[in-house]
Amino acid sequence: MGFDPILIKGDHVLLRSIREDDLQELYKQIYGDADAEWTKLDAPYEPLEFIPFDEFQKAALYRIGNIQPNSRVIIQANNEIIGTVSYYWVHKESNWLEVGISIYNPSYWNGGYGTEALRLWIDYLLNELPLVRIGLATWSGNKRMMRVAEKLGMHLEGQLRKCRLYKGIYYDSIRMGILREEWYEGKNVHEMDEVVM
Repeated sequence: MGFDPILIKGDHVLLRSIREDDLQELYKQIYGDADAEWTKLDAPYEPLEFIPFDEFQKAALYRIGNIQPNSRVIIQANNEIIGTVSYYWVHKESNWLEVGISIYNPSYWNGGYGTEALRLWIDYLLNELPLVRIGLATWSGNKRMMRVAEKLGMHLEGQLRKCRLYKGIYYDSIRMGILREEWYEGKNVHEMDEVVM
């Protein structure tokens, strides 16, 4: 039984399901450079562990064929893969999940691509799943991620001080989230602003 592929078009990005023919490029972007810029922001206190391509491919094909909706999808801009958005269950029985985003190509940082991709992803998940809230975990060293979450209306829900050690400096663990009703209230306000302007 196949699942319907995800295809979400924004103004500047496209979110789409990962296909088997994407895996070589995706693997290269994730594991091709052990010192890639994105790894310095994406939980660098837990270094990315290299896995061989066949392991990566096996896990990706499992997700593609067995997890609905897909738990990781591609962010595409200008017809190229620039990153991924994802979700993972913290406690599925209570519909508690958290989202993540990685833009692997730094030339797409600071252009609003990540904000748009995460907005489209959260909107999609809230429409597809009976979620009460969506969370996001990051660290105080990733100011860019915290700003994106704030732009999308997420609230600081938890801050564990000085618990992430990275290069001899302690950082805070940051938990942010948004409730379903807050998301739709914010979305309606934003849409009304666009109409008024």
